[in-house]
Amino acid sequence: MNFVTGGTGLLGSHLLYDLLSRGEKVRALKRTSSNIEQVRKVFSYYNTEADNLFNQIEWVDGDVLDLYSLKEALEGADHVYHCAAIVSFDAKKQEQIIQDNLKGTANLVNACLERNIIKYCQVSSIAAIGKSELSSQITEEGMWQNSKNKSAYSVSKHLSEMEVWRGIAEGLNAVIVNPSIILGPGNWNSGSSKIFSTIYGGLRFYTKGVTGYVDVRDVSKAMILLMKSDINSQRFIVSSENLSYEYVFKKMASNLGIKKPDIYARKWVSEIGWRIYKLKELAFNKPALLSRENARTAHKSSYYSSQKLIEHLDFKFIPIEQSIKDISRLFLTDFK
Repeated sequence: MNFVTGGTGLLGSHLLYDLLSRGEKVRALKRTSSNIEQVRKVFSYYNTEADNLFNQIEWVDGDVLDLYSLKEALEGADHVYHCAAIVSFDAKKQEQIIQDNLKGTANLVNACLERNIIKYCQVSSIAAIGKSELSSQITEEGMWQNSKNKSAYSVSKHLSEMEVWRGIAEGLNAVIVNPSIILGPGNWNSGSSKIFSTIYGGLRFYTKGVTGYVDVRDVSKAMILLMKSDINSQRFIVSSENLSYEYVFKKMASNLGIKKPDIYARKWVSEIGWRIYKLKELAFNKPALLSRENARTAHKSSYYSSQKLIEHLDFKFIPIEQSIKDISRLFLTDFK
């Protein structure tokens, strides 16, 4: 039995689909308020018999912050995928993001140790990896460095990884994946899927910063392959290509059939932009579309290497150009 947290999210829903498509049993943790219909929608993107697969999910109400509910939910499970996490750059939620993501992981690690789970997979992020002093590309060996410029999300992912390493030291058989920006079809109004609706809405600005991108299907695939392998006590960057925001935004616009972003947002423009959005947030009590962290990250160039994953699993990534094409087609199907 596979136990999945965060199953209603972008990665979690694709992981559920892939596991069920392999004929495996799945139990998914959800809050009582979660919208599981979004998962059914994701299934429908890939299978005309989506309902048959969706109905095989064993849903269980609970919360990773509640250790006792976790222990109960894990009864009979042997493989655990931890996809759940708060992803936010809201300054007002910084302490909550760190504490909840850390506590949720610590609880799940402890519950897995008590239940003698066969194997555990932690979904972390490239945000938890530091830059390497010996290479221009960032690898799994990059050491974390504390900095006041780190986002609360980055800190929470780093601390959550520390809990997994603590669990490994106590006997937990585990692997960690560090995806770059995950592209995929899901809730078009949240997470990375929102990039497509933002571009479709007529985004005019772009920056020349560079970062890693990966198709959600590849992240799910990598997780399952790692869990089925003898590999343990290691972490893996999962990133297909390092591309500029300019390239990605313009490629999205082209595939969505709209005008490409044509205004280069220099650093000073971005600095003004996030402040304006902050004022709007305070005035209208709505989350800002652009945070300070996002604005500054958009001008940085970071190059990530997935060579370790490629060598260990002979892994082949979906080209990002193909990912954007596939996702854009699904987006247009939903909105036209």
